[in-house]
Amino acid sequence: MKPEISNLLRDLPPLAGEEIFEILLSCRNLKIERISSPANTRSELFIQEQDEWVALLQGEAEMRVDHSTVHLQAGDFLSIPAQTPHQVLTTSSEPLCVWLAIHLFPAGLDRRQSNQPS
Repeated sequence: MKPEISNLLRDLPPLAGEEIFEILLSCRNLKIERISSPANTRSELFIQEQDEWVALLQGEAEMRVDHSTVHLQAGDFLSIPAQTPHQVLTTSSEPLCVWLAIHLFPAGLDRRQSNQPS
């Protein structure tokens, strides 16, 4: 059987004003997702039970992580420990932001009941 090859920057979903979270892999205590953000996205404030590693694949964004504001450009990544407040403050319009997020859940935590998305 030939493996199926996918590309994180192709076949992006059409955006209608809200972020789109696509689960690429979910197994045991790991979830990997692609997030597509329309221009000028401002997310809710997240305080999660799981650790998160996030990379900005395309575009530019500004986030608040704990009490610091960070500016991200394509290729930048950061680690967000569990229980750390974080929020997307704004995203670019050209190009639109595409993220790769990896969530590592503590043993015993049901991924379906954690505060979603990302």
